[in-house]
Amino acid sequence: MADRSVILAIDQGTTSTRAILFSKNLEVLAVRQKELKSHYPHKGWVEQNPETIWQDTLQVCRAILEHDDIVGSVAAIGITNQRETTILWDRKTGKPVYPAIVWQDRRTGVSCERLKAQGCEPLVTARTGLLFDPYFSATKIAWILDNVEGARFRAMRGELAFGTVDCYLLWHLTGGKAHATDATNAARTSLFNIVEQRWDTDLLALFNIPEAILPEVHDNAARFGMTDPILFDREIPVGGMAGDQHAALIGQRCFQPGMVKSTYGTGCFTLMNIGSSFKSSQHRLLTTPAYCLNGKMTYAIEGSIFIAGAAIQWLRDGLEFFRDAAASEALANSVSDSNEVYFVPAFTGLGAPYWRPDVRGMISGLSRDTTRAHIVRAALEAQGYQTLDLMVAMEQDSDHQAAVIRVDGGLVANRFMCQFLADMLNKPIEVPKTTEATALGAAILAGLTVGLFADLETTESYWQRSEVYIPVMEKIERERLYAGWKAAVRSLLYNSKN
Repeated sequence: MADRSVILAIDQGTTSTRAILFSKNLEVLAVRQKELKSHYPHKGWVEQNPETIWQDTLQVCRAILEHDDIVGSVAAIGITNQRETTILWDRKTGKPVYPAIVWQDRRTGVSCERLKAQGCEPLVTARTGLLFDPYFSATKIAWILDNVEGARFRAMRGELAFGTVDCYLLWHLTGGKAHATDATNAARTSLFNIVEQRWDTDLLALFNIPEAILPEVHDNAARFGMTDPILFDREIPVGGMAGDQHAALIGQRCFQPGMVKSTYGTGCFTLMNIGSSFKSSQHRLLTTPAYCLNGKMTYAIEGSIFIAGAAIQWLRDGLEFFRDAAASEALANSVSDSNEVYFVPAFTGLGAPYWRPDVRGMISGLSRDTTRAHIVRAALEAQGYQTLDLMVAMEQDSDHQAAVIRVDGGLVANRFMCQFLADMLNKPIEVPKTTEATALGAAILAGLTVGLFADLETTESYWQRSEVYIPVMEKIERERLYAGWKAAVRSLLYNSKN
């Protein structure tokens, strides 16, 4: 590997930090991973240690680059990350002033409801494509500034820096020389105008956030900075950055309007490419940048489900239904149906298209003959129902009918879930040969910057399908099952109000 033709992708997710090495043909050469713990200091609060995130990142990168010939072959680094997770740190020392507030955190729910009651949501939606929800970064930033002693004063003096995880990692990778983010991550703060592509002064005033803490915003493929040579014994350009779901859209090569990818990890995030024109959702979905290249924005409609694979983890770790998540497939297949059990996994509220941060999960339809197999099956079936909720709204918003859905994420290893997804959506479900779609998207962006690829379309020929799931369920059965799901959700929403 004498020539510089490999790409290092950093994939910093909610539950793990990974380094993945790709060839110039976008084949996976090596993977290193370290699990990441979250902390729950109060009900609805979710935090992580930013210094652990950085040290884990450095560790997995060094592990994958431990041989000198590999270090010398890296053409560029791409970064992809859990979005909305909020970090503020000291510009001189790099030390965080508070733990990272994770995207799942719900502590700012009251603030969001207050701003919504004041009639501010239409302004935010028109400029950012987002809704008021604790999910996004702005109210998290404000909470830190208002609750950490001296933080607001220091922020106004320019002593503190804000960033999502990508920005924080870039700052450390470059030895504090680069304080920058990309358009997709900036777009998830509720502070970035995605039509005019700038930090919005009206939104900064609305959330009471000083502009001095904000990073520069670049295209997704850009020269973000050079790594500090002390880290890897040479400088390596950081050439690509994107939030995880946007990176997965690129990794799945959804470059044409109407193409859809759906990622099933901790949560589920479905994005449809809608082209170069901004369009607000009429069904409480989100409009978000798909990617920004050469100053040109491509937009997507996004549906966000907060709990997908995390429901299976809870059944494994919380209820101890099985020891290995893979066993959930066999359990689901051991019964012919869910015995009218519905599992609404609203552990941290309901996301799109409901946006109810106040509700909590529910398992309905329990009877004396309900078994753990029925509950496990219902948890997997919930992914199909939740995705159908999104797709119905998404296709109405976009005026596009998706021909197929390209899926990725850890949960797509579950064949039962994929088949049920195909049956409920009544569309083919395609699983790519390379399931590392998120890291792959970051690698593609980095490769664009250093000239390994002429353009996005050049990489389409490298995409290969591993499996396809064809719908087999009868329409009447699909409608019956979905009606039961809608009834379960209505019951949950009604009971949460009373």
